[in-house]
Amino acid sequence: MEPDFSPLAEFLGDEFDGYLISADGSDSNQLYLSGFDAPDPYVTLYTPEGIHLLVSTLEFGRAKKESRADTVSRLSDYDYRDNHAEHGSVVGKAKTVAAFLADHDVASLAVPADFPLGTADALRDEGVAVEAEVDDVLTNIRAVKTDEEVEHIHAAQDANEAAMRAAESLIRDADVADDGTLTDEGEPLTSERVREEIEVTLLRHGCALDETIVACGADAADPHDRGSGPLRADEPVIIDIFPRDKETKYNGDMTRTFVKGEPSPEIREWFDLTEEAFEAALDAVEPGVTGKDVHDAVCDVYEAAGENTLRADPAAETGFIHSTGHGVGLDVHELPSLSPSGEELRPGHVITIEPGLYDPDVGGVRIEDLVVVTEDGYENLTEYPVELLVE
Repeated sequence: MEPDFSPLAEFLGDEFDGYLISADGSDSNQLYLSGFDAPDPYVTLYTPEGIHLLVSTLEFGRAKKESRADTVSRLSDYDYRDNHAEHGSVVGKAKTVAAFLADHDVASLAVPADFPLGTADALRDEGVAVEAEVDDVLTNIRAVKTDEEVEHIHAAQDANEAAMRAAESLIRDADVADDGTLTDEGEPLTSERVREEIEVTLLRHGCALDETIVACGADAADPHDRGSGPLRADEPVIIDIFPRDKETKYNGDMTRTFVKGEPSPEIREWFDLTEEAFEAALDAVEPGVTGKDVHDAVCDVYEAAGENTLRADPAAETGFIHSTGHGVGLDVHELPSLSPSGEELRPGHVITIEPGLYDPDVGGVRIEDLVVVTEDGYENLTEYPVELLVE
């Protein structure tokens, strides 16, 4: 199932002839629009009549086979080497692109807000009208996933669950030293060792990741602290894994909080309360509600129990100090947002639900699942159990 680019055509209207991206495949909008991944920058032109690529000779054959483009052209078709030699990289590339645009009857362009300024100016010097759009048109299109995209995300989440299982097993099987440190085969069990096990497991499942969170005790009180050093019994360990499938480029995202031993009364209370907030958020998810509505459901639970939130105190440094969730797709953080500014949820939105509580004097607790909004509610793409104690 191909994405529906009609909103992009509607955006162009009578004002623009086309929409152009010049970036490599690590740019998610480029990857999405072109259906092609390359390590070096290439040009994708969208017009209501079709999608057209301009690539190096090196990528020409692969682009013809793998991309969703209606036509694929080479830089050499437009004298790029001579233009580069005579005018330099920026102006030479602009002259080449301008000739490519002329072949597709494009004289006016909308481009992403982060389109290179030098390239835009050089294209204008070639007589092409260029205007940056700030409506996040493609990002909003990407937010509504096709069935195939949901399958890709689900597969990444399955790999995620295998990695979480490997991490939990390390903690479960660990011994407890006299000083409370967890040990593995006589050596301290560290955040770094658990992350290594997560990464190896993900590689075996066709996924990779740049970072993951294995944070224990006070480290867990900072939602984005990656964690370091030995893990300890009786203290919460937050594990947040967000892998990317190496073939499809789609992400998963999941968080669990574990305690090996006996959690403090505060952590036990926080976990139960966070699980209640988590369920309240899930109950709120359906088409037509906003991300703000879902976020408010979490804040209602926490505030009723006397816990601080950013909704109640925008300067809060402890309590519930982040949004309830975000979209997941080609980026691990994308639209829609489950926050005070969260937009209306639509079928096909894939979102995280991740309430949590944090205080350096206590530690931290977070629970996160990945769900897809459906016509009548949601489907949870996560099957991993929600349990605090590792026994």
